[in-house]
Amino acid sequence: MNLEGNYTFANAPRTLVWDMFLDPVILAAIMPGCERLERVGENVFEGEMKLKVGPVQGVFQGVVELSHLNAPEIYHMKIKGKGPQGIVDGSGEVRLEETDAGTVMFYNGVAQVSGRIASVGQRLMDSSARAITRQSLQNLDAQVQARLQPQPAEPQVETIGPAPAAPPPLPAAAPLPPPSQRAFALGVAREVAQDLLP
Repeated sequence: MNLEGNYTFANAPRTLVWDMFLDPVILAAIMPGCERLERVGENVFEGEMKLKVGPVQGVFQGVVELSHLNAPEIYHMKIKGKGPQGIVDGSGEVRLEETDAGTVMFYNGVAQVSGRIASVGQRLMDSSARAITRQSLQNLDAQVQARLQPQPAEPQVETIGPAPAAPPPLPAAAPLPPPSQRAFALGVAREVAQDLLP
């Protein structure tokens, strides 16, 4: 299974996209089906994803290891995942390029899939991988754009006497919820339809 493409984060500096894309809390919020993702070592993450590909669904435990990091430009990754429905073993590369329009992410990867999940066929697996990637990047883009929005300034009010106590800080915005399984299924259906159309 091969995956390759690019995505533009409009008006976003490369350092911001890099930092957010390596934040496990943000990644867990943007990836469809991700139930857990945590850092367990230097550039090593463990996670759990619930996936449904055609008639096959299940929970996969996985490890992601990053290497050859050159912040904020490029890194390589290795992914190993397994569950009752099969095994996934893959590798890939992510590269960020800053342009006048923002930051462009170029990504490519290859994965070997075995077990029952491989029985759904190459086309459906490729479509599912593209749908997961597209929805994850769209969700990350929403997080990036939210960070780029200017914070409202506090109005300046002239007072007489002792200055009032500072108001409590606003709570941090909650991370965006990942797409529902229904939204993911619709995304896969769109990818399959695009494959079938001439």
